[in-house]
Amino acid sequence: MCALTHLSYVQDYPGARPGNQRLEFLGDSVLQFILTEALFQLYPDEREGPLSKRRSILAQGRFLTSLARELALDTALRLGQSEEQTGGRQRASILEDALEAVVGAIFLDSDFATVRRAVLGWYGPLPDRLAVLLAEDNPKGRLQELLQAVPGDHAVRYETVHTAGAPHEREYEVNVYLNDTLLGTGRGNSKKLAEGAAARAALPALPADLVGH
Repeated sequence: MCALTHLSYVQDYPGARPGNQRLEFLGDSVLQFILTEALFQLYPDEREGPLSKRRSILAQGRFLTSLARELALDTALRLGQSEEQTGGRQRASILEDALEAVVGAIFLDSDFATVRRAVLGWYGPLPDRLAVLLAEDNPKGRLQELLQAVPGDHAVRYETVHTAGAPHEREYEVNVYLNDTLLGTGRGNSKKLAEGAAARAALPALPADLVGH
């Protein structure tokens, strides 16, 4: 239970000590080692740079937060009243720390083989996870890659359709098209971010016959 006990709960209920901070510290290192070893074995011909990038993607906070939700850790957290009332149960930093704390707790309660098996079970096949996460990390590149494989003459283009806000806080709205077909719309504080958001929106909406699956 300590792994799911946030500091705010300890502050409200001092008898609940300790919180999950020390376990999070341990779990972070254990998780990094599990991913490092798994990637080392999975990609025997890769150099350090690509391996480090893959590990970074698999351990990034945004993904760990999503994984914590997949495991329903958000429903099991013990939070103080103030944190509960201000949306702490959905706060990314709290969920990320809780996941790492759970990793640390499993390691302490069992052994490395057990925690490795648990973590890799949560992730599922790493190549599949990486394919999804790489698409999220570089949605424009992934969209271009998918559409380049389609026979015929296809042109992907991005068009800024709306701009709002003061010069120092602009928001852009961008559409991405395949020829004249609208694939997706995105918004961001720069054209680059808005284009990435548009591509990210387009990826799951691509017609199955268009991408061949």
